[in-house]
Amino acid sequence: MGGGVGVVPGRGGRLIGSLSKASPVNMPQNEYIERHTKLYGKRLDHEERTRKKAAREGHKQSENAQNLRGLRAKLYAKERHAQKIQMRKAIKQHEERNVKGAADEKEPTNPVPAYLLDRANPTSAKALSSQIKNKRAEKAARFSVPIPKVKGISEEELFKVVKTGKKIAKKAWKRVVTKPTFVGPDFTRRPVKYERFIRPMGLRYKKANVTHPTLNVTVQLPILGVKKNPSNPLYTQLGVLTKGTIIEVNVSDLGIVTASGKIAWGRYAQITNNPENDGCLNAVLLV
Repeated sequence: MGGGVGVVPGRGGRLIGSLSKASPVNMPQNEYIERHTKLYGKRLDHEERTRKKAAREGHKQSENAQNLRGLRAKLYAKERHAQKIQMRKAIKQHEERNVKGAADEKEPTNPVPAYLLDRANPTSAKALSSQIKNKRAEKAARFSVPIPKVKGISEEELFKVVKTGKKIAKKAWKRVVTKPTFVGPDFTRRPVKYERFIRPMGLRYKKANVTHPTLNVTVQLPILGVKKNPSNPLYTQLGVLTKGTIIEVNVSDLGIVTASGKIAWGRYAQITNNPENDGCLNAVLLV
């Protein structure tokens, strides 16, 4: 058939156009994503979503490493092993980089010609790259707290044993927390039969006296949560408030602004006193 029209057999001789003269198919062609970005821009929260996605990568890798089984686990472990080797090589290259610096000005031991007197002899010294140094300094500053070391609290001191059950066979599996605690606003106690740790109402705190180290002002701010208790992870889970504990407070009333220009909502602070002795909660804001 020489023309541009063909006949479909078995369908009543219906005519169709050839592929060469068909209507153009509406499909994305070439670099359509880049073209769409140039024409219409990106989402308003594109950078934030990208940052969060990158931050979740570590959690995703950890989850895969723990949950994968069989051949998939072997292949994943091999891939991660290769990535770690490359990362160690890159760090080693940074450490072995020769950084040239000016030599210390001192009297030369051997006689030097007049035209070489003003020339500085560069010295090569092995040092970390400035990028790694800056990252380490930022990390150290992020985790520097007013009270770096605190005395640990044993479970015998924190918990009081409560015997419960029938009169004949009482069981001592319940514990009463003897230190101040924080529980969220939507906290609901478990049924008495299943409640292991009892946090008394009289020892619960909702607000803290927070001091801003730069502004030298002290304000009473509501507590949002307990980030870390240095004595024991269990104390963090129970929300125990002791000296050195890192808590999160609501600083929206202070008007602190983030780098992007938004008002900060929560900031960390460290408890600096013993709340069970003073009857109040004093903390220093970590800025």
